[in-house]
Amino acid sequence: MQPNELPKINMDTAETGCCPKFDPAGWDGQEIVFDKRLFVKAHTRSFFHFPLNLGAMYRRVCGKIEREKAGLKDAFLVLSHDPSPWRGESYFAVGKDLPGEEMVRLSGTFRTKVFEGEFGEAGRFHREMAEYVRSLGLEPKRIYFFYTTCPKCAKHWGKNYMVAFAEV
Repeated sequence: MQPNELPKINMDTAETGCCPKFDPAGWDGQEIVFDKRLFVKAHTRSFFHFPLNLGAMYRRVCGKIEREKAGLKDAFLVLSHDPSPWRGESYFAVGKDLPGEEMVRLSGTFRTKVFEGEFGEAGRFHREMAEYVRSLGLEPKRIYFFYTTCPKCAKHWGKNYMVAFAEV
């Protein structure tokens, strides 16, 4: 893949009116390079890594992305990272700056691995991702998760995929 390129997501498969059906093909075991990839950075309050205001934050940011027509064509990516048990960070990939939002550009090389399971298993998946990256002879700097569907859509689709992105 070229720098800043992401595997495609068919946004037309959102029969729930929310999240499109996620196809893990093309996401597992990839090397993805970001070269000043543009993101909106948003924060959540958490209680032992459980986000307390995630829904409100998503509605606000996704609504603004839609109103400003800043979404990506054929792609959707939100990287989540918890710098502490009390705070979460979400990075929404966008195609242009959004006024009034914290904009960041991420650069680096990332290795990916797809996991399927409950949201509560993210801690175990984080450990498995670190082991996977080390098995490649690399050292993970920071691990992000792309939660591909909301809980309602995961129930609808019968699968709950998460893609771990390890910065190496």
